[in-house]
Amino acid sequence: MPAGPLYAQPHQFEPLLPRAEVREGLLAKAHDLQLQGLRTGGRAHHSVMDAISPLLRAVNSYYTNKIEGQHTLPREVEAALNNDYSPDADVRRRQRLALAHMQTERWAEQNFESTPWRELFAPDVIAALHRHLFAQLPEEERRLKDGTVMEPGAFRLKDVAVGRHLAPAAASVPAFLQRMHEVYSGVREGELAVVAVACAHHRLAWVHPFADGNGRIARLHSHLLLYRMGLTGGVWSPLRGLARSHARYDERLDGADAPREGDLDGRGNLSERQLVAFCDYFLDICIDQARFMRDMLDLDRVQERIRACLSFESTRADSAIKLEAEHPLYLMFVSGQLERGVFKRMTGLPARTAERLLSGLLNRGLVVSPTPKGKLGFGIPLDALRFYFPRLWPEAEADVG
Repeated sequence: MPAGPLYAQPHQFEPLLPRAEVREGLLAKAHDLQLQGLRTGGRAHHSVMDAISPLLRAVNSYYTNKIEGQHTLPREVEAALNNDYSPDADVRRRQRLALAHMQTERWAEQNFESTPWRELFAPDVIAALHRHLFAQLPEEERRLKDGTVMEPGAFRLKDVAVGRHLAPAAASVPAFLQRMHEVYSGVREGELAVVAVACAHHRLAWVHPFADGNGRIARLHSHLLLYRMGLTGGVWSPLRGLARSHARYDERLDGADAPREGDLDGRGNLSERQLVAFCDYFLDICIDQARFMRDMLDLDRVQERIRACLSFESTRADSAIKLEAEHPLYLMFVSGQLERGVFKRMTGLPARTAERLLSGLLNRGLVVSPTPKGKLGFGIPLDALRFYFPRLWPEAEADVG
């Protein structure tokens, strides 16, 4: 453990927000993010947006695991969703972690749906995220390197160092988290609230409140905050961007750990300049991810991608899928579910051919239905990801060949 006195007083991780005179650029980016968030919605029917959300949860779980050096193959994530776990103990543990992240992300969005976003900075919320995530793992998979078993939701009882960073004394963790809650929950809605999300991401990681899983919880917490502030619509998250710039992410997190760098570097114990640099990076990531999904949901491009997917599927051996499914699929993307008879008539094919086409689409997961005779909805199987949302999850595209 690095030498030096332990942080024991909450004032030692000030500033929690940059001063007004140095945050103009951050506020401009926060404004841009708010606009991008508004533009992302309304490009597909809500039923399709609901179908995208579980896919995004799989993407997020993959990338947050990758940041921790514990990622699974996309097919392994898909297998875990079908309760098909690897016989290899390490792969099985990673599969469970991936699935646990997806479950906690969904639980958090639903559980805190009516909680004012300001209250999401509360220590109890942070502890609840940790508890829900790690309670899904068996005891043996929560065993730490020192042989102890991590208790889900419990703040750490030991002092720790993370690289060069000496985290606050274990006994002071609740006080540091309470200070975060006081400051960030007092921020008014608007651009500064978005900046507060970025600041909180670093400061939560800096406090390192748990024996393990701190990075995962900081990312889940940021995801939840942005979701509850209405910025993501459930179709984007910063996790993908953080993982795809992992080296920069680590560099900015480490930089913001630094102490004040002279009289021009704010008035707190930690570097204001480095906190601004981290927030600048974090907001860039968010804007990039929001823009990416906005482009992915562009209706003209979606129709082209549906056609490309059908063209590929039609070349499979013994495939009943035909290009005539393009228009009903596009209509479902834009307007929602269709009756089976309407779908078949829209293809313009003879009844038997249309029935075989529909059966083929259902078998491939390109069309979904809750019952054998129920309405039809737009499906997004892993195999279609490369067509519908190219570059969203390149590893999955490679995994399906």
